[in-house]
Amino acid sequence: MKQSPIVARTRQLLADHNLSLKKSLGQHFLVDQRVLERIIEAAELDSSTGVLEIGPGMGALTERLADRAGAVLAVEIDDRLIPILRELFSDRPHVTVVHGDALKVDLRELIKRHLGSARRFSVVANLPYYVTSPILMRLLEERLPLDRIVVMIQKEVAERILAGPGTKEYGSLSVAVRYFAEVSWICGVPRNCFVPRPQVDSAVIRLRLRREPAVSVRNEALFFRAVRAAFAQRRKTLANALSAAFFGGKRKEELGNLLTDIGIDPGRRGETLTLEEFGRLADALDRMIETR
Repeated sequence: MKQSPIVARTRQLLADHNLSLKKSLGQHFLVDQRVLERIIEAAELDSSTGVLEIGPGMGALTERLADRAGAVLAVEIDDRLIPILRELFSDRPHVTVVHGDALKVDLRELIKRHLGSARRFSVVANLPYYVTSPILMRLLEERLPLDRIVVMIQKEVAERILAGPGTKEYGSLSVAVRYFAEVSWICGVPRNCFVPRPQVDSAVIRLRLRREPAVSVRNEALFFRAVRAAFAQRRKTLANALSAAFFGGKRKEELGNLLTDIGIDPGRRGETLTLEEFGRLADALDRMIETR
C-alpha cells in the first residue's frame, strides 16, 4: 500500500536525522490529512489569531497552523526535534519554535513575547497522553488570555471530560474543565492515524473559554478541594466523603444538616452532583468552616 505524503515525510525526517522515538515522551505523530483538517476547522483561525502549539513533533500540524494563523508559537520538549522544526519553518518568519517543557516554561511570557501582536489567542495541539490532564489544567487555572483550546487527547480522557453527572466516566476532571470552559466533541481519531500506532484511540475536543466561571463561588480553592473529596472515594456518601476530607471523619451530622439545607440529599454520592450543586456545596462548606 502506498504511504500518504505525510507518513512518507515523517518517516523520511526520522531517517534523515537518525532519530528514534522516545517512549518516555509518548511520541506518536499524527499523519492523517483528514484529522489535521478537522483540527484546523475546529480552531477557526485567521490572520488575527496567535496560536500556541504544544508538542509540534515533526511539524505536520504546525505547517497547517502556519497557513491559517497570523503567528504560531511551537513549544517542543524534545531538544532533538528543535533543529528539524527550525529548518522546516526557516522560511516562515511568523513561526517560532521554542525548546521547553509546557508544564514548566512561563507560557504567559512566551505568548506575550511571540504572539503579542495577535488580537486573540488559541491553543491547538496534539497533547502527549501522559501529561494531558496537567497541561489542560495549567492552561485553564492560570487564566491565560485564550479564546479556545483545540486538542487531540486520549479518547478515554475526552470521554471523561465530556461526561455528565451519574455516569461512571464523570469525575473531578469533568467538573474542573466545565468550570472554566464550554466543551464540545469534534471527532474520534483511530490509532492507525499515527506513526507509530499507539495502543489506544484518540479524540479531538474543543474548549471555548468562559469569560467568567460557570458558577460563582466564594472560595475557588475550596470549591476544587470539595470536588476532589467528593470523587476521592466514589462509594462513600457525600456526607461521609466530606467528613473524612475536611473534618477528620467528624461532624457528619452537621454536614448532613448542611447538605439538607441546600437541597442536596446527604446520602447521595459525589458523582451525581451537577456543577451548580458543587458550587452551592462549596459555599456552604466555606461558611461552615468560617464558624468552626
